[in-house]
Amino acid sequence: MVGDLLPTLTIGPLTTTHAMRWSAAIENWHRIHYDQAFAIYHEGLPNVLIQGSWKQSVLCRYLKDLCLPDGWLWKVGFQHRAMIVPGDTVTCWARVTGNTLVQGVGHVALEVGMRLQSGVETCPGTATLVLPARGGPAVPYPFVAPALQGQG
Repeated sequence: MVGDLLPTLTIGPLTTTHAMRWSAAIENWHRIHYDQAFAIYHEGLPNVLIQGSWKQSVLCRYLKDLCLPDGWLWKVGFQHRAMIVPGDTVTCWARVTGNTLVQGVGHVALEVGMRLQSGVETCPGTATLVLPARGGPAVPYPFVAPALQGQG
C-alpha cells in the first residue's frame, strides 16, 4: 500500500577491514579507503571512507532481496550525500510511493535510502520493483519493460 514502510536492512558497525576488502574486490587502490593516516592527515577526512560503490552494491542487494523470489529490481537511482566511515552503522530503507498494474504485472514505486546511525541520510533515491500481481501472470524472464518491448 502507498505509504507502507518495507522491512529494513542494517549493516555495521563497519570497519576499516570492510573498506579494505571492498577495495581489493574491485581493485580500487585509492589510499583514502585503507590508509587512515593518509585519509586524515593528507586528505583532511575524518577517517578512511567506505566506497560509494559499496553503498551502491548494498542498496541494490537490499532492493533485490525485497522482491525475491518472483520479482525484479527494475530501476534505481540515488545520490551520495554523506560519507560513511568505520564505526558507522547503515540502515537501508524503502517506502512505497505508488503502484500500478501494467499488462498484469505490478510496478511498485519506492522512495529509498541508506541512513546512518545518527539519522543522516547518506543515499536518498527512488526505485521501481516489478512483481507478479495477485492472481496475475508471473513476471517474464528476462523482464523487458512494456514500453521497450518490440524495440531492437
